[in-house]
Amino acid sequence: MNACPFCSILPADILDENEYAVAVRDSFPASRGHTLIITKRHVEDYFQLSKEEKDKAFELLEKMKKAMDTEFAPDGYNIGFNIGEAGGQTILHVHIHLIPRKKGDSENSKGGVKGVIRRQMSY
Repeated sequence: MNACPFCSILPADILDENEYAVAVRDSFPASRGHTLIITKRHVEDYFQLSKEEKDKAFELLEKMKKAMDTEFAPDGYNIGFNIGEAGGQTILHVHIHLIPRKKGDSENSKGGVKGVIRRQMSY
């Protein structure tokens, strides 16, 4: 039995896909519409992917961003990877977070993803 939840995604949960990646909503979203781009091949680290896998994952990321523009009309986005335990990775399978943002959805969004290290958030 495979313990990786990303290796057993239900077809009904897939928003879109290509030959190398799938897009699904995050089960614990940071915002409405938070989507994950997940590689089909089980690889833990982004830097282990082939160039073609990276290109196709980003192609799907772009496609999902365009769909979100229409569906959620966000004011901005955060895009990110968590790589390794120290980087906050809890599911050891490559995935890209696409997080739509709205003005005022956080008290102070200055610094964006730097907020993962609190002292870096406001500079």
